[in-house]
Amino acid sequence: MLQEVQKLTDLAQERALSLIQLVGAQVRAARTGVGFSRRELAERSGVSMRYLAQLEGGEGNISIGLLQNIATALEIPIEALITETNPQTAELRRVTTLYENADVTTRARALQVLDPTRERKSKAERICLIGLRGAGKSTLGALLASDLGVPFVELNTQIETHIGVPIREIIALYGEDGFRQIEAEALEKIVMMHQRVVLAVAGGIVSSPQVFDSVLTNFHTVWIKAQPAEHMDRVRAQGDLRPMAGNPQAMEQLRQILKMREQHYAKASYQLDTSGQLIQTSRAELNALLKAHNISTTHKN
Repeated sequence: MLQEVQKLTDLAQERALSLIQLVGAQVRAARTGVGFSRRELAERSGVSMRYLAQLEGGEGNISIGLLQNIATALEIPIEALITETNPQTAELRRVTTLYENADVTTRARALQVLDPTRERKSKAERICLIGLRGAGKSTLGALLASDLGVPFVELNTQIETHIGVPIREIIALYGEDGFRQIEAEALEKIVMMHQRVVLAVAGGIVSSPQVFDSVLTNFHTVWIKAQPAEHMDRVRAQGDLRPMAGNPQAMEQLRQILKMREQHYAKASYQLDTSGQLIQTSRAELNALLKAHNISTTHKN
């Protein structure tokens, strides 16, 4: 009887020692995997460097509370430190952590690379034209929708129709934040209602990261580009003389706005430069661009 008890005791001690060594090895692997020094992990977790050294050496019998502090500092679940893993599992855990901490745009691009079919399913055949005012979004959007046989929607027009007043009055009534909320709700409604649609959005939509992320996630986006002077000339050709009226600095201001927004517009899936092009030429190039990337299967002949 005593021998059996001793065997069980010895077995329990062996298992405990194996677990301690496993935890030490997992902590060391996780720490080096994220690039932390032992000092940095000690500062982040509140566990002393001396104890961490003992732990990683397989000599520290750590409490659950301290182990949780270490796991939190490493941004991994505590169970990852008490179960055996292989390098692939550790790498997957690291990728998962990076994904969880990434912004919406980065997540979308990661999924696009890892699972391109998923992106196509989420975006369906929804196409959105983005860019500065005067690039040709409304004109090209209407023509493209006609070529595809799908609805054409201008987001601002949709909002004005729903609220019943012009955009400038909506902003005056609800403020910039209130307008962006209305804009987000209108965009969400379009996504829910249409699997196939051509949408044109205002150039300032990039001012709201949340709304613009929704555009990038739910639409195949095309940045319609043009030179600053052409942006200005096209707006004036539409009968809107306000950009230049009493403002000799208007062109320079336009250049600055374009410069600030370019980094956001560049997140679009595709780009089309309409500078110096006849509208029918740009129309043909836009159709060819979408066909080349199999964005729509319903082009009219």
